[in-house]
Amino acid sequence: MATKIVELSDALSNKIAAGEVVERPASVIKELVENAIDAGSTVIDILIEEAGLNKMTVIDNGAGIDPEDVPVAFLRHATSKIKNEHDLFRVHTLGFRGEALPSIASVAHVEMTTSTGDGPGTKILLEGGKVLEKTSAQSRKGTQIEVSQLFYNTPARLKYLKSLPTELGNITDIINRLALAHPTISFRLTHNGKPLLETNGNGDLRQVIAAIYGVSIAKKTIPVSAESLDFKISGYAVLPEVNRSNRNYISTIINGRFIKNFALVKAIQEGYHTLLPIGRFPIIVLQIDMDPIIVDVNVHPAKLEVRLSKEKELGQLIAQMLKEAFHQLQLIPSGEISKKQKLASEQLQINLDQIREPDNKQSQHEPEEEPAFFEQPVDSPRKEPRPLFSQPEIPSYTESPEEEDRIREQETPYATESDAMQSIVSETVKEARIPKMYPIGQMHATYILAQNEKGLYIIDQHAAQERIKYEFFREKIGEVSRELQELLVPIVLEFSNDEFIRLQEQKQKLEEVGVFLENFGTGSFIIRAHPTWFPKGEEEETLRAIIDEALHAPNISIHKLREDTAIMMSCKKSIKANHYLTMADMEALLETLRQAEDPFTCPHGRPVIIEYTTYELEKMFKRVM
Repeated sequence: MATKIVELSDALSNKIAAGEVVERPASVIKELVENAIDAGSTVIDILIEEAGLNKMTVIDNGAGIDPEDVPVAFLRHATSKIKNEHDLFRVHTLGFRGEALPSIASVAHVEMTTSTGDGPGTKILLEGGKVLEKTSAQSRKGTQIEVSQLFYNTPARLKYLKSLPTELGNITDIINRLALAHPTISFRLTHNGKPLLETNGNGDLRQVIAAIYGVSIAKKTIPVSAESLDFKISGYAVLPEVNRSNRNYISTIINGRFIKNFALVKAIQEGYHTLLPIGRFPIIVLQIDMDPIIVDVNVHPAKLEVRLSKEKELGQLIAQMLKEAFHQLQLIPSGEISKKQKLASEQLQINLDQIREPDNKQSQHEPEEEPAFFEQPVDSPRKEPRPLFSQPEIPSYTESPEEEDRIREQETPYATESDAMQSIVSETVKEARIPKMYPIGQMHATYILAQNEKGLYIIDQHAAQERIKYEFFREKIGEVSRELQELLVPIVLEFSNDEFIRLQEQKQKLEEVGVFLENFGTGSFIIRAHPTWFPKGEEEETLRAIIDEALHAPNISIHKLREDTAIMMSCKKSIKANHYLTMADMEALLETLRQAEDPFTCPHGRPVIIEYTTYELEKMFKRVM
């Protein structure tokens, strides 16, 4: 009886492996360039024709391959990078499994010329994984490998490739990531003879960022670094005012390998917490060095994902590093940004053939508009006409101690919620992160206009008070057990059966944010006390809002519930647009804002302040050229 189980041929095995390793032209480029990096190259040329569907050539000046090793390099699982099981857990190279070359050769025509620099080089031709010719050849030190007619023998895969711009975008993205990971290597990418990217390989990561994202983005970067017993982190973070609509601009590099890790992305987002608008993501490049023993790179066919044994500790280190870096900065965006962003948005509407323009180096992603810092929701018209600007006397810029005391003692319903709120504005608070600003009027009953010796400031009054109240509520929510107000008339809340059951499981979390539920019959809870800082007269509305947060996210953590509650309460209780403020109101609001921990954005990440420096204003009016 014939056996039903047979061993697959090498040719068929390689085609199956190619389905995991070689998905598209960009996969081929990734594997070939990583081999060039592992070979110690300092200059790598990538030449693409028709987005790689016609031909891809990678030329390096690396170590080259000895003549006797050339045919072995195309055998499955043949590698010079690991020798035993021990090496698998201390991988120092980008490639190590020996799958790339045989997988590529099994679905394409391949021609490779290589030399170690000692004696003549070697040339080999393969088609569908079979060696057609192997000869000696004159060659400089290094390797040149040409891949053409990709997927010629697997038409189903060829059918599902995307458009040429999309495939080229994928290739560009791969080279961009590799260039960011290896700033000491010069990468030169061309498509149909037109240069797309060139890095100088001098080791300056910021120059690589400029070559990829544009000089204007590179100028908005700040260096970040951190170190622990297990990790060493360095890189550049772009200021929050420049952001994107997707996570594709987040580059995390571990031991020279670009990787995708959701936990690290979340840690980066936590580092930018409340500094970015909702749905916007940062541009950041982080290079992370660690002992290879604590990272497993053998968990993904394309080696894009890794498994970290100390993932939580690394995430905490990243988040803390970013928070500390931004806390040292004054993050007030310039009013000139909006005009520059409009121009940049128009310039980004280009095709891939124009990618080499200085500020247009984002071909790896679809063009998108920069956020408009002046965008506001359209509010209903004011009920009565008011002048756009009030005209107070402009104070001097050196205030007396008495003037400081007067401002601190100013009490208005807009700047303070209760006596406890005044603790934010006190003599003992740390140094303010924004300059002293003197209000000169209100625009459309929505924006406060202020000035000082540096220039003009436009403050979104709603966003400003949102930030103030958010920090107040965030602090108070962590102190619920100390300050409770007994209710003369307890509040009874009724829920459906499923909500009642879910709330039974959420009782402990709700108590951590000041909501104390007692069973009160079928489907009902009674509340006899609440924190004293709850808004007066709106206790039931506030309680229901917090409970809704817990109901809609049953797996929410205590930290996240507190955070969401603080944001929700700050938004509901802040002054809105189309609300007229007196000069005293504006002075108190601005002074309170100065004492905020992060006064630059509201809890949703929208900017609070826009600055026009005196120099920028003089340029607008042609006083300086």
